[in-house]
Amino acid sequence: MQPIIAIRNLQKRYGEKQVLKGINLDVFPGQIIGYIGPNGAGKSTTVKILIGLLGDFEGEVTILGHDLRTDTLAIKSLIGYVPENAEIYDVLTPMEYLSFVGKLYQMEDAVIEERATRMLGAFGLLENKDQRMDTFSKGMRQKVLITSGLMHNPQIVVLDEPLSGLDANAVIIVKEILALLKREGKTIFYCSHMMDVVEKVSDRIVLINEGSIVADGTFEQLKQAEGDTLEKIFAHLTGEQNLTSVADAFVHASGK
Repeated sequence: MQPIIAIRNLQKRYGEKQVLKGINLDVFPGQIIGYIGPNGAGKSTTVKILIGLLGDFEGEVTILGHDLRTDTLAIKSLIGYVPENAEIYDVLTPMEYLSFVGKLYQMEDAVIEERATRMLGAFGLLENKDQRMDTFSKGMRQKVLITSGLMHNPQIVVLDEPLSGLDANAVIIVKEILALLKREGKTIFYCSHMMDVVEKVSDRIVLINEGSIVADGTFEQLKQAEGDTLEKIFAHLTGEQNLTSVADAFVHASGK
């Protein structure tokens, strides 16, 4: 099977600091990849490169047969992206915003109207579809962002902390959406710090630390090699094994 995403020797520098140090990764159709790592490990940089926001990188990235450097626009049309935080145009209503996004993907007005209405309805936002989003909670905005990232039916979905701000019912809905997308053969690149969610939804977990991949496999494979929970595997492979003592030091820092 040919990979839908092929990354070869991916490197990225910000001035003197090397953030990515030769990432090699194949992602196959229908996989949910849990892409995890500590803050500053290179997760967000990898995502920004994949979705075409950063072009000055070293190495090769091929997506659905397209070279990321030369076919950036073609690749962007195939990817849906849901960021953790976005400068959403909150003076617009959800329907206005989704119409704007749909037109960027060259969707027809009738298709935008139908899909946006159905997707907002599933999230319980139908009665808010014509309200200005400057009054929305973070969770409500996140639901609109998820809708905007999936509305054009992308082959690849890149999610960066997609559950941020969502209530318990919405979290369940998003997990079900991921399962359905996988069943349809979509490929999902899922970045998160929520280890329990990553453990449950991912077919394969890729752990990045200090710009390099330090683990890559199913949860069962990682568990056999490193530990019994994803949190313990994460702590072991990123060098943070004394987290209990760190917490104790923090609590007692007031000078008891």
